[in-house]
Amino acid sequence: MAEVKELYASYIANCVFNVYLSYTAIMLNSVTIHALRKAALLPKPLKTLLLSLTVSDLGVGLIVQPLHVAVMAMELTTNTQSSSTSTAYNARLTTGRLFVYASFLGVMALSADRFLAIHLHLRYQEIVTQKRAVVAVISIWVFSAFLSVIELWIPRNATYAILAIIAISCLLATTLLHYRIYLAVRRHANQISQAQQVQQTAQNGEMENAARLRKFAVGAFFVYLAFLICYLPRLCSFVVIKFSGTTTTEMVWTLYTVTLVFLNSSLNPLIYCWKMRHIRHAFMETIRNIFRGRY
Repeated sequence: MAEVKELYASYIANCVFNVYLSYTAIMLNSVTIHALRKAALLPKPLKTLLLSLTVSDLGVGLIVQPLHVAVMAMELTTNTQSSSTSTAYNARLTTGRLFVYASFLGVMALSADRFLAIHLHLRYQEIVTQKRAVVAVISIWVFSAFLSVIELWIPRNATYAILAIIAISCLLATTLLHYRIYLAVRRHANQISQAQQVQQTAQNGEMENAARLRKFAVGAFFVYLAFLICYLPRLCSFVVIKFSGTTTTEMVWTLYTVTLVFLNSSLNPLIYCWKMRHIRHAFMETIRNIFRGRY
């Protein structure tokens, strides 16, 4: 294939990048799952949503990226579209869509959870229960699986339309949620600073709770920001190719934007540890136990 030969260097580079990112995604997300299970002080609904997002990231490193590397290797070594290449390509496409949809919806659910925690305040634990969080996570995965499978039997243009609608809807909804979170956090900070007649102990408790919610909200925002940075170039590449056709330059751009999407699965665990103290402590304790030979 002439196009593959022209893209040889990019294929090799992306194979190397994805082998490394697959390893980091598997290791970091495996440790994060264990750390989340041990983070007893983390709110259970938040823990459930983070576990779902971490499982989708683990799936990318464990399944999607190895298939992606296998497809690129097959395209490099064969001059024709063999049945094995086609099978691997379809498997990568289906599993990739499953975990991408789960990530899209998982990030939006995480943002919605932090929005409700800020706005409902004391009523949050009453309304956002563990049972409802589990139902939301199951619904996300069932819906993602349904979309990834049904797209095998519908026209490609319809698949593109579904992907575009879901991507744009999730991005807009998540952006709006974080904007509302920002306004709510700023309003709460102003209310606390102006509460001159409230007892000092009660005010301190309110400030501590607001600070805790703000930290979780900031953590969710950075997850959303990393998601946006990693996925937006791929969406732009998708739109450009759809309307202007495929050239060698656009194929190179596509290879690297897909790898950038996969990078997100390795970044999320680092963001959890950086911005969420309970997860960071459990993560570091798990790492120490691994090196001590306890696992």
